[in-house]
Amino acid sequence: MRNLILGFIFLLGFAMNAQTSKELIGKWQLVKWTKNGKEKSIQDRFKTDQVFQVFSENGDFNSLIGDESHKAKWKLSSDNSELTIISVILPIKFSVDYFDSQKRVITNKEIGTFEYKKIAD
Repeated sequence: MRNLILGFIFLLGFAMNAQTSKELIGKWQLVKWTKNGKEKSIQDRFKTDQVFQVFSENGDFNSLIGDESHKAKWKLSSDNSELTIISVILPIKFSVDYFDSQKRVITNKEIGTFEYKKIAD
């Protein structure tokens, strides 16, 4: 019986991992940026409030800032705790603070905490 329960927990964890990665697919809009405990202005930094991240199933990533587009790759760790954006220059790692099908909060020690909402394309 104990092995059956442990097996169920293992399968449940695997299913949640696959679902989380799948839920990341789509377009996300930056709605809040915090650095050193202070909220930063998205408009002032990016010169627009139209800041998006687009995740594709094949690992392609697109950062959209106004009319600009920056392509990269993405990877989510097996335990869903770390999101890595791999650009031409170097990979940028974010810890995943919160993540569901409609809201995502990620943090990078150097650049801050970012809150995104999922939007319909």
